This record gives sequence, C-alpha cells and structure tokens, in this order.
Amino acid sequence: MLARGDLVRFAYQLGRSESSGVLTVSARTSRASALDGMRPSRGEVFVLRRGHVVVGDGDAARHAVTQRLVRLAGQDDLVGLFESDVVAYPPGAAHQIGLAAWARDHLERQVDSTLAEHLVRQLAGVRVALRPELAPAPNDEADRRMIAAMLSPRRLDQIWPIARTPRFRLLAFLHFLRAVDALEVEGIVAEQSGPHYQLDSRRVSALRTLGIDASADLETVKRAYRKLARSYHPDLQPEADHDRKRHLERRFAEVTAAYEALL
Repeated sequence: MLARGDLVRFAYQLGRSESSGVLTVSARTSRASALDGMRPSRGEVFVLRRGHVVVGDGDAARHAVTQRLVRLAGQDDLVGLFESDVVAYPPGAAHQIGLAAWARDHLERQVDSTLAEHLVRQLAGVRVALRPELAPAPNDEADRRMIAAMLSPRRLDQIWPIARTPRFRLLAFLHFLRAVDALEVEGIVAEQSGPHYQLDSRRVSALRTLGIDASADLETVKRAYRKLARSYHPDLQPEADHDRKRHLERRFAEVTAAYEALL
C-alpha cells in the first residue's frame, strides 16, 4: 500500500537503482490486497528501462507521462507493483524520463517560503547526514558542495558555510532528501523538543511496539506500521492454526493501537 508521498520515494529508489521492468500503480481495492501487495487489477502502467520511464516521441508524450506521475503522487491508498522480470519496451519509444530526476524536481517544487521556514524550525539544533547509498547524482558544483557538506552529521548552521548555496536552494534540497529517506537525522526536531513535548509512557510503549525511536516522523511511523501489519494480519495467513491466529490477532491489535497512539 502506498500512502501520499510513498510513490515519489519508490520512484526515486527505482531510478537511483537503475531498475528495469514494469511498474503498475492503481487505487487500493481492499484492505487485504493493499497489505498483501497483490497485483492491481487495473491501473497506470509505466515501462522502466535502467531507471527511466520509456515514453513516446515528442514533448506532448513526455508531458503526459509526467502529469500521470504527478497526479498519482498526490493520491493516497495506492497499490504499487514493480515487476523486474518483465521486458516490454514499446517500439519506437526512444525517449525517456529519469525517475530519480523527476522525483527530485517534483519534491523541490513543493517548497515555498512557508515550508522552508517549517523545515528550518524542524531541523533547528539537530544534525543531519546524507545516506551515501541514496545520494543523488550531482547536477552542478552547488550540488557537489551540498552533498560534501552532509557526508558527516552537521547542523544547518554548519552546513550553510560549507555548501555556499542560497538558503532556499539548500532547504529545497534537504526537503527532497528527507522525503526519499536519504537523510539521517540525529536528535529530536526542535518542534518536539520544547517544554510541552514529553514522551509519556503510552507513547514510549507505542514507539517500542513499532520498533522506531522518538525522532521518527509521520511517514516513518506509517512505514513501520504497514510493515508490521503485513506480518501480523490474520487474513494474510490463512494456513495458520487456531493458536497461531489468536497470536496474530493480538499482535495486529497491538501494532494498530500503537500506530493510532502516535497519530
């Protein structure tokens, strides 16, 4: 199941790993199929070649595919299936759209002055570092400086003088990196570290149940829940005996309660 934002993250990972195959994305048809990752019965189909979406000739075809990706990226409750063993390059479709580049452009375009200030408040006082395995290919010298500045954990006020990049561009880059899970954050974000933020026993228990720490954002909470839900949903293990089903039901109820406590 893909929540809002998951498709862009998935697209970036497919592009970054230069994957080839067929990606099918459709609306969720049922809870069980979403958790199980079943093949969608209908949906948008994208043919990938080495991390690029194969498109028809002409700007109109490129624009149409880009708009399809943008539309899907704004939806919730999607089911995505990527088949790496399928080769289906349409004849005459020589043009391509790089998924990693599209994901970055799409995410950086989201940043306005309000989101930029929100990002500054969230990351104030914490240290961030780039995950090398998810680092984007640099487009220019400014990209190289920003990437180099984040190879080691640093605060924002330490990154800016090293990156020597306009403030807004750096914040857009950070937003993109965080959205695709390419950014590691050490510490609790500023908005959670004030006097009104306390980790009560219920929240601590919920974090422990989902296997995440106090710095986890909402998307991290959602991913942790979906992973555990797939493991413990009784409907997805029809071969389980009575005792096993009772255990699954208890664990599924526990992770669901923990998820709801963190929303």
